Amino acid sequence: MTDEVPPVVIVGGGPVGLSLAEELAFHHVRVVVVEPRAAVDHSRPRAKTTSVRTMEHFRRWGIADQLREKAPLRGDWSQRVTFVQTVTGREITHVDGCLGLDAPPELSPEPAQQVTQPLVEELLRADLANRQGVELLWGWQAIEVSDGPDHAEVVVVNDAGEQRTIAARWVAGADGPRSVVRRAMGAHYEGAAAGRPNVNITFRSTRLADLIPHPGSIHYWVLNPESPGVVGPLDHDGTWWAISTGTPHVDDVEHAAEIVRALVGADIDVDVLATDPWQARTLLANTYRAGHLFIVGDAAHQNPPWGGHGFNTGVGDAVNLGWKLAAVIDGWAPDELLDSYGSERRPVEQQTIDLASSNMASLSIDLSNPLLMSSGDAFEAARAELGPVIKRVKSPEFHSVGLVLGYGYGPHSAEQAPTPAEYSPMIAAGNRLPHRHVDGHSLYDLLGPWFTAIGSAEAVAPLMAEAVSRGIPIVHLESADASANADADVVLVRPDQHIAWAGKRTADPGEVLDAAVRGFTPGAPASRTALVKTTETED
Repeated sequence: MTDEVPPVVIVGGGPVGLSLAEELAFHHVRVVVVEPRAAVDHSRPRAKTTSVRTMEHFRRWGIADQLREKAPLRGDWSQRVTFVQTVTGREITHVDGCLGLDAPPELSPEPAQQVTQPLVEELLRADLANRQGVELLWGWQAIEVSDGPDHAEVVVVNDAGEQRTIAARWVAGADGPRSVVRRAMGAHYEGAAAGRPNVNITFRSTRLADLIPHPGSIHYWVLNPESPGVVGPLDHDGTWWAISTGTPHVDDVEHAAEIVRALVGADIDVDVLATDPWQARTLLANTYRAGHLFIVGDAAHQNPPWGGHGFNTGVGDAVNLGWKLAAVIDGWAPDELLDSYGSERRPVEQQTIDLASSNMASLSIDLSNPLLMSSGDAFEAARAELGPVIKRVKSPEFHSVGLVLGYGYGPHSAEQAPTPAEYSPMIAAGNRLPHRHVDGHSLYDLLGPWFTAIGSAEAVAPLMAEAVSRGIPIVHLESADASANADADVVLVRPDQHIAWAGKRTADPGEVLDAAVRGFTPGAPASRTALVKTTETED
């Protein structure tokens, strides 16, 4: 049978697919999520850092505080990465203020959070279960996707052998590297496997924490040439993760335990929970859309995990595509807006791949040196010589605010983020709206769910009137000093907190809105101005 047609079906209910469902539900769009896993598996932590930008999106959906409550590691517990001989051995160097965990409130209302992907998924599942218009099909797998002139269809089956065909106006594939949606689109990855083989090990140990002589750290990078890798805590109750770099496989549980003990440098108790061999990939799909079909997350791109960008980049996809689908479904935006999803996101993914690949060039196995395993004066001499070099080489991996917050969809993003580690917030079309607090409130909390026009009532009046006449949802945010700004009277902000346009009140409001509801495409003009300060709101 073919069920009643929902606007959107999402194939894949991992964190990216669930984030797309959140964005659609936020805009009151009915959605069906199809996911073969009936329950979340906690034995494999996978992503462990929810970035500043992703936390800002979670704040929009009302779940940021809930995630922090669920996270075993508080953000103020540690923002440190320590480089060591072994986890219980001597420190070589360290990097503080890592991964946006200490992002100041003037930069963002939400610092990053250390938390495992399964906990993120559980939160998203629970939240979506209470959202009106969301149907969650756990235990169902998409086996076939087809597109037609008016809609697409997804054939799904469950473990009992039951089969359904779900028709939808749009289908989004968040179904990972083996995406059935990408195959139906006729799209393909461009790129290749990259880097050495690695093995992830999740384990429990009752003794390890008490043996570590270093300050609490989110990562311990082990630079022992005999057993290079990374170890980090998942909680304060003895659950840990490890990556053995350069290891092609694990023979059995005992072999995994031996690897852990070598990384730790002590004969600790090891209860192996899971192992996963893997190799990094640098892949981009050649297109993100075909007809009524889209791909997001790993279905569209894969990058090395070094730097913690993969899952977070996928959430950026979900937000970008989600509000655009909602706008087209609501009838006030043209289909052309959906084409901008790929043209906006694909360059960001290429930047992410480039940075992660650069990070991958200096893993533990590359940084390890027999001199660092010496003792006494020989060790101190090696640490004095090599420690600063290691810190300089690895800091960009842990300080990447330019990529996390500085990416943009217009031509000026490179000016506000000339390197992945640099970010000077700039009001410019395509850029994330620079954050600030207004009368004790985050500026982002004062934005509307759709478009927001920032400026004096007089300055925004033509734009507001034109939007109302077109049925484009928009709210006004009063800015007492915007009219005094030499470069812009009005800043128009999109639902994803990126700037659609900034300029003078004399601009043609029709042209401004025409561009806003089409998104950014290569070669599109963009305007720029200095920061517009916002002082109060107006309904």
